[in-house]
Amino acid sequence: MNIEIREFRLGDEAAFRALNEAWITAHFELEEKDRATLSDPRRYILDPGGHIYFAVNSETSKIVGCCALVATGDGAFEVAKMTVCEGSRQHGVGRQLLRAVIDASRQLGAKYLYLETNHSLTHAIELYRSEGFQHLCAEDVKPSHYSRATVFMERHL
Repeated sequence: MNIEIREFRLGDEAAFRALNEAWITAHFELEEKDRATLSDPRRYILDPGGHIYFAVNSETSKIVGCCALVATGDGAFEVAKMTVCEGSRQHGVGRQLLRAVIDASRQLGAKYLYLETNHSLTHAIELYRSEGFQHLCAEDVKPSHYSRATVFMERHL
C-alpha cells in the first residue's frame, strides 16, 4: 500500500472524527474529552499549537489513518488520536504515520513526546516501544483526562 502523510486540511474534520470514533467505540466508550476534541479539533488541537496528520492511500486518495500532536508546553507534544482504519491495518501504515509524526515533532522543536494508551492495545504498545517510546514510572504520570488510560509512555527526541 502506497501511503502519503499529510497535514490536516479544511474539510478533514469529518474523517478525523469518523476514524477515531470507530476505534474508540470498538474497544471502549467515548468519553467527554473525546466528544469535545472530535467535535472541534481546530479548537482543541490546532489552535493551541497542535497538528493533525493523515495517512492517505495514494492509489485511492482515501484517508486510512490519522494522528494528532497535542501541544502540552515545555517543548513537548502528546501523541494522541492515532488510528488506522480496520481494512488498512497490518500493512505498516501505523508505523509510517508514527515515524512521520516523530519527524514532524523534531522539526517543530519538540524535546519529547508523551502518550497514553490502554494495556489491552498490545499491538499499539509494541509499535510505540519499537519506535523508542518507554514506559513511565507511576510517580511520573500526570492525571489523565481519560478513564481508559492505563499505560503512559514517552520518547525523548
